[in-house]
Amino acid sequence: MDSSPCADILARLQAIKARYESDLLAKANVVAVGIGIPIRDGKPRGGPAIIVSVTHKVQASELRPEDLIPQTLEDVRIWVEEIGPLSARS
Repeated sequence: MDSSPCADILARLQAIKARYESDLLAKANVVAVGIGIPIRDGKPRGGPAIIVSVTHKVQASELRPEDLIPQTLEDVRIWVEEIGPLSARS
């Protein structure tokens, strides 16, 4: 069975996310890693990307080198999304 181009892209993104997820989650302020379409001001900003959710964005100069989030992984764009602090709800 032939796979569609969309299925191929999704499979590639899932494989890359799986390879780097634990490394990304170990970085300062990172709380989640996913796959999606980056949105800014309610509008899509390009094609699919790996979305790295952080509690708050910090200037690169304020982070240790090992906590910097790369702009790409294996030629896939990384989108950093500030989501605020997480809290448990009952």
